[in-house]
Amino acid sequence: MTPVATVFLEPLDVLFLRGNKLFGDPGSFGESLVPPWPSVAAGALRSRMLVDAGIDLAAFGRGEVNHPELGTPLVPGSFSVAAFHLARRRGDGSVESLFQLPADLIVMEDEAGKPSVHSLSPTSFQWNNGLATSYPLKHLPVLTQTDRQKPASGYWLTEAGWRAYLAGQTPQSSRLVPSSELWKIDARVGVGLDGSTRRAADGRLFSGQAVAFEAGVGFLAGIAGATPPENGTVRIGGDSRAAAVHPVKVSLPEPDYAKIAKTRRCRFVLSSPAIFPKGWLLPGMDAEGRFQEGGVKGRVVSAAVPRCEVVSGWDLAKWQPKDAQRVAPTGSVWWLDELESTPEALRAFAERGLWGESGEDAARRAQGFNRVSIAAWK
Repeated sequence: MTPVATVFLEPLDVLFLRGNKLFGDPGSFGESLVPPWPSVAAGALRSRMLVDAGIDLAAFGRGEVNHPELGTPLVPGSFSVAAFHLARRRGDGSVESLFQLPADLIVMEDEAGKPSVHSLSPTSFQWNNGLATSYPLKHLPVLTQTDRQKPASGYWLTEAGWRAYLAGQTPQSSRLVPSSELWKIDARVGVGLDGSTRRAADGRLFSGQAVAFEAGVGFLAGIAGATPPENGTVRIGGDSRAAAVHPVKVSLPEPDYAKIAKTRRCRFVLSSPAIFPKGWLLPGMDAEGRFQEGGVKGRVVSAAVPRCEVVSGWDLAKWQPKDAQRVAPTGSVWWLDELESTPEALRAFAERGLWGESGEDAARRAQGFNRVSIAAWK
């Protein structure tokens, strides 16, 4: 198993976790993205590592300096974000990771507001009985209910809930944490600046969302191939707000790879946004649903992939926007049967991420995109 160093990034101020939507025009609104892209953690930690090494940031941006772990902007080194999750401190001071709900879990609330968790199940349909769809796979993920209920949003899974999910179980409602217990949104008013005079421009007020995390809530970042800072602070998000760095000992839940290999079926679950050459289709997946990549072979029979998102960002080295790219969202799920692999190959596949042999983006890989977890499918 590849060694991973984990740090807890604890905000010391409100954070501006901006997405890729333009703002700043009069009357516009800057919405915050929670959780932010894993590239936020990558940028914060790498910048701090360069400063600690006494490297001139401008020279590094021009590719004139090669850091032993970070490489250069064009040719990244061994550093990569292996995990990036929302997290919170427990009463004993330890840190617990919190996980976004996978797309095959639906939370319902009763009239009293009490949540319950339900699982989608791949189901085969006879499409000649009045049902029609453009869904291309063999089975459709279906939620079976006796009573109609309205789905609820804004819930997170605890580590115990995620461990149960990886084992093929439907987590209990006691393993849910509502967003209201983790952060609040604080609306702020901004003023547009005149670039030539460097003063406030007339008539250019806009609004933005600041995220005020509850005490003890922050982010857990797992770093492979490098030694991250273990103290002090980093600059994170828009306006470079401070977050304290704390080294932590965390063992993230893992599935029973031997059992999954034996049962010959599993689920792929994105733990970060993923950039695929063909939209929602997995790298190594053909038109018939056959999948083969990195020592893992199987047949994709169903998928639950929410509407695509778009990632971009600002390239400090080139001082220009990064290309906007469509991504499959965190929590997207693919069901595979006829699985052919070994426990060792499954573990290595999860550690490497969902990158095709010919489609890997070294920069985005280092930033933590295309991370995948393998879960049992009962």
